[in-house]
Amino acid sequence: MSIPARIEDDLPFLSALRRDLHAHPELGFEEERTAAIAAKLLEEAGITVHRGLAGTGVVGTLQVGNGTRRIGLRADMDALAMPEMAERPYKSTVPGKMHACGHDGHTAMLIGAARYLAATRDFSGTVHFIFQPAEEGRGGAKRMVEEGLFRLFPCDAVYGLHNMPGLAVDEIAVVEGPQLASSDSWRITFRGIGTHGAKPHLGRDPITAAGTFLSSLQTIVGRVVDPLQPAVVSACFVQAGDSKALNVIPDTVEIGGTARAYSPEVREQLETEIGRLASGTAAMYGISADYRFERRIPPVVNDEDATARALAAAGSVFGEKVRTSFPPSTAGDDFAFFAQNAPGCYVWLGNGPAMDGALHHNPAYDFNDGALGYGAAYWVTLVEQELKA
Repeated sequence: MSIPARIEDDLPFLSALRRDLHAHPELGFEEERTAAIAAKLLEEAGITVHRGLAGTGVVGTLQVGNGTRRIGLRADMDALAMPEMAERPYKSTVPGKMHACGHDGHTAMLIGAARYLAATRDFSGTVHFIFQPAEEGRGGAKRMVEEGLFRLFPCDAVYGLHNMPGLAVDEIAVVEGPQLASSDSWRITFRGIGTHGAKPHLGRDPITAAGTFLSSLQTIVGRVVDPLQPAVVSACFVQAGDSKALNVIPDTVEIGGTARAYSPEVREQLETEIGRLASGTAAMYGISADYRFERRIPPVVNDEDATARALAAAGSVFGEKVRTSFPPSTAGDDFAFFAQNAPGCYVWLGNGPAMDGALHHNPAYDFNDGALGYGAAYWVTLVEQELKA
């Protein structure tokens, strides 16, 4: 393993920074404090800073030498709307908000890499340090792109990194192809005719229709989608009637959920088939169905060339601890919008054991400060190798 001495020396600062960010979590598009800290530290390092993309986004640009290649490195900054349950000295000071996915660590690692590269300047070309707001489902990457990220800061390749509990802190997974699934939402309203619960024949019962729909939903993945193509369809919300009126069949039932896929073809198929099942169920029960499918985040698919470059950098830092085989996640990440605009590679950095089951989005989760040096070293090596002086 190889962590540059300058990064080793910076680790106490980076750890303190990470814990400060952890104690002051901010939700998507609210990262005023986090963005201000990132911008200040970049400017102090002599890096040109642009603020305001997607409201709280920060982009630091460092150009060295006469190299023409330009790359982007992404760190997400936002926290989650959930309480922190574990007791630790740097526990969240904001009720109902916590860094439960490690974006505090991602931000600190990229700042560490930026400080190192600004001091050593051992490369030739341009690197954009992209501190993105609102990764957690609020559309920060898409908004940055729409507001001109790649027009203002052109990139020949763009790279992302996310911590992974269960991988040791001295391990990294770099894999070509699909890494994260598309993340889309769907909603259905079954509209029947409400009536007395003792006289169901006088109405049209949407609850019975909803039950049939829910029990049939998994036939889409089990019997329609190619068994060799991963897909997930889950109903996560059902609302009907009133618990204080147990003798009333309601007019409507609302159902909502998520759909996940790794290919555009399966994504299209899920959208079509959920709607087909809803309309068919409604017809069977003589009611109507309103259907809406919201495309939120495309799948993250690692580009062949960008992955080869990332793999070379990872090998220099992690040696034999580089994993080139690792299962893709059915979670989503809007880094996908960046990778639609430049060849991209998204890697998994070890976060150590998942202590007490504290995986991502768990109220006891914490980023492992032991990973800071490895993550910063990976970023630095990637820049120095890809933008060789």
